[in-house]
Amino acid sequence: MIDSNILNLGILAHVDAGKTTLSESLLYTTGTIRKAGRVDHGDAFLDTFDIEKKRGITIFSKQARMEAFGREITLLDTPGHVDFSPEMERTLGVLDAAILVISAADGVGAQVRTLWKLLEHYGVPAFIFVNKMDQPGADMERLEAELRDEFGSNLVNVQKGTDDPEVAENIAVCDDELMERYLETEELTDEDISRLVAARRLFPMLFGSALKMEGVEELLSMVCRYIPAGRYPDEFGARVYKIMRGEEGERLALLKVTGGSLNVRDSITTADNEGNPFESKIAEIRLYSGGKYKLVTTAPAGTVCAVLGLPYVRAGEGLGGDLGKVTELIEPILNCRIILTDDADPYKVWQYLTLLQEEEPGLSVSRMEDSGDIYVRVMGTVQKEIIKNLMNERYGVAIDFGEGQIVYKETIDAPVEGVGHFEPLRHYAEVHLMLEPTGPGSGLSFAMDCPRDLLALNWQRLIMTHLAEKKHRGVLTGAEITDMRITVIGGKAHLKHTEGGDFRQATYRAVRQGLMMAGSILLEPYYRYEIDLPRNNLGRAMSDLQQMYATISSPVIEGDRASITGSLPAACLGDYAETLRGYTSGEGRMECQLSGYEPCHNAEEIIRDKGYDPELDEANPCYSVFCSHGAGTPIPWNMVRSMMHVDTGWRPAGEIRDGEGTGDDAHGGDNAILSEYTGSDIRSFTGSAGERIEEELTFSERRKRIDAANDELKAIFERTYGPIKERSRQEDRVVNVAERKEPGISDPKYAAKAEEARRRRQGRKADSYLLIDGYNVLFASPELKALAERDINGARDKLMDILSNYQGYCRETLILVFDAYKVKGGQEHVYHYHNLCVIYTKEAETADQYIEKASGRLQHEYNVTVASSDSIEQVIIMGKGAVRLPAADFWKLVSDTEQTIRDEHLIKNETRLHNYVIKEGDLES
Repeated sequence: MIDSNILNLGILAHVDAGKTTLSESLLYTTGTIRKAGRVDHGDAFLDTFDIEKKRGITIFSKQARMEAFGREITLLDTPGHVDFSPEMERTLGVLDAAILVISAADGVGAQVRTLWKLLEHYGVPAFIFVNKMDQPGADMERLEAELRDEFGSNLVNVQKGTDDPEVAENIAVCDDELMERYLETEELTDEDISRLVAARRLFPMLFGSALKMEGVEELLSMVCRYIPAGRYPDEFGARVYKIMRGEEGERLALLKVTGGSLNVRDSITTADNEGNPFESKIAEIRLYSGGKYKLVTTAPAGTVCAVLGLPYVRAGEGLGGDLGKVTELIEPILNCRIILTDDADPYKVWQYLTLLQEEEPGLSVSRMEDSGDIYVRVMGTVQKEIIKNLMNERYGVAIDFGEGQIVYKETIDAPVEGVGHFEPLRHYAEVHLMLEPTGPGSGLSFAMDCPRDLLALNWQRLIMTHLAEKKHRGVLTGAEITDMRITVIGGKAHLKHTEGGDFRQATYRAVRQGLMMAGSILLEPYYRYEIDLPRNNLGRAMSDLQQMYATISSPVIEGDRASITGSLPAACLGDYAETLRGYTSGEGRMECQLSGYEPCHNAEEIIRDKGYDPELDEANPCYSVFCSHGAGTPIPWNMVRSMMHVDTGWRPAGEIRDGEGTGDDAHGGDNAILSEYTGSDIRSFTGSAGERIEEELTFSERRKRIDAANDELKAIFERTYGPIKERSRQEDRVVNVAERKEPGISDPKYAAKAEEARRRRQGRKADSYLLIDGYNVLFASPELKALAERDINGARDKLMDILSNYQGYCRETLILVFDAYKVKGGQEHVYHYHNLCVIYTKEAETADQYIEKASGRLQHEYNVTVASSDSIEQVIIMGKGAVRLPAADFWKLVSDTEQTIRDEHLIKNETRLHNYVIKEGDLES
């Protein structure tokens, strides 16, 4: 183990509590700065950005370095405004201790309660500093009683010093064992106090004025005295808590070394944006203090530093021996559409916002494929203004925000195993995941519980990377999932054919398949509120809250004032605080604090309005891909369990497989029959979507239900589609995906979608499509490639002539796609060249992107083949269920077809000539 003398000390507070003033006073007290700056004067040492000086608030967390009482201290100043709470929360993960600043004038408010909850969640030892005690009306005894009532008796006023008998006794009361020893010896050591502070069983509380330097030195002395030196493992580890840009625009990763040491030119293995292993080399290590920094060659354990040379790491990510990702508690609940000016380039704006997202991951930038609209998540109005300012200053782009929409989430009601298989030709991966609900506010966590002899550790870690690299979507509305633990419990790889991207596809499919099997619950954000108002207006307030689906506590009435507390959906809050002030003539006050996510009060309405179909979401597929006859074959989510190559032993309640249960050989067959028709395990379901009642069935009851289900489903099928007849393999696949799903589980529109699918199949004109990557195929032909070097337009026309002839002979419908992504302002253009469909893509869209999108849409209804030699595109289109055709094989097919046409034409001419000769002979005779 390594002992470290470094102390990483954070300062937290609600807005305007004097947090930055305290930071300046600490720096001045230690001699780090010659003059303490002030926020209102715009000369604070830690407010280094112009936008912070203009607004007079801290927006970005920053560091300052100082030495005091024999300790090397890194002071981390965090934002106090609620809109920047995520920035503050990310800093908590690297702190050794924190000072919670509370304004004597404001007392305990909603933001202070949030900060206390976060300190508890991250296990950070804390000291309380009640600031602004120099203001009129500040009462130490009243504030002490208020804080102890709010946060517990472990808050001890140490203003008189820990040697004071009364203070020592109050400290000893915090621990039973220590109390017994204190009663015997009346002695309290520094080690005793340090142990209690580190275990968060004691929270020393001091009072003073940061502006007048009162109580500041005593506070710093107590922190250095009672926060023990850190101990770290010998193995290198680090935790990234922030991404920022340097003065030259360079990407910097701010991290804390949590083990060993970090040196310049060290190689660190991370994952790139595709999830593949990437070896990064440390180029610089910077120790920032305010707006300046110094370069060092080594950062020992405990150091908080900025590192240049880690291009792919994200905030919250662990390095070396400190793997895993931290789940944040505070998340934006508003989703806003970005409004652009007429001359703005949407693609560039999306790129710029994605760069900002590296610094503020909570933005969750997304773009709608159908409309091209860009959405970001924000905390509130102030953050919107900051984002607008940053976009204008950094990139010269003016943006605005549309009306915010509530961000919903989804979770599950019971454990379930999700399975995913990805096996196109020459690819292989299988993943088994256990999805378990973990309770409100727990977030999303990942774990490994898979034997290494079943799946090698490197593949398990790769699965963990893929689980953490994206926000997984639920199956009710496509909202992000939360409050569950996903554990790797099984999997399989192939010695020759498995690649990193295969496990990504299998992992994503395993998550979605598990969600499709589970009972899902729609969640919405809730606020915890506190209303203080005149007694005469209490009835109006309670009536309004009931209409907003709020919970209401018993009113507390003191004289002519009344107060009520409770919780209510964020979607119902609106601007009620303004309404309250209006009908109380300015005497009413409402404080709200985000309490977390709870079941949605109008889930059915939201699900209906969203109209989300999980089986049509190609970005989040729920089916698996198996290899059949040399091609990737999609298998619906409700049929894949029986086809998996690994059996982890997990069974849904009521499921019986071959050789299990009573031992009757017919069980496995019966289960297969019922699953074939219903697409579900042997269960009895009642109620609406998400409400399942499982009944254990005897074998005789199961046999009766199987027979009844077979007869009923056959009758429904024949009424809908007519007598059963032979169908093509592609029609079977469409029926499996769109129609065999049991109605009432998660698809309330079963009958309507089945009828629509039937009409689409009856009305379609083609059974197969061949999508051709124009330039890829063109340059695969030596003749056309040579022509293109002289005349690209001529080569393109020649290709269209060849394909037009080929279209007249082949059975597929050909779609020829050319890149036009470099054509500024170009729009997607479709036209017909004789009998051939030709498409030019729009600006910023490649032929690969268009083909991937088109194949994903068409493969639900038709057989789709893609002609291209792009290896990445081949993997993607195979994952979407299409068949790949390399460019060389395509030209061989075209050449063979042309030869066949010539041979048939020659035979026809010879036959025609032969008939003509015979007729001439008849005439002569």
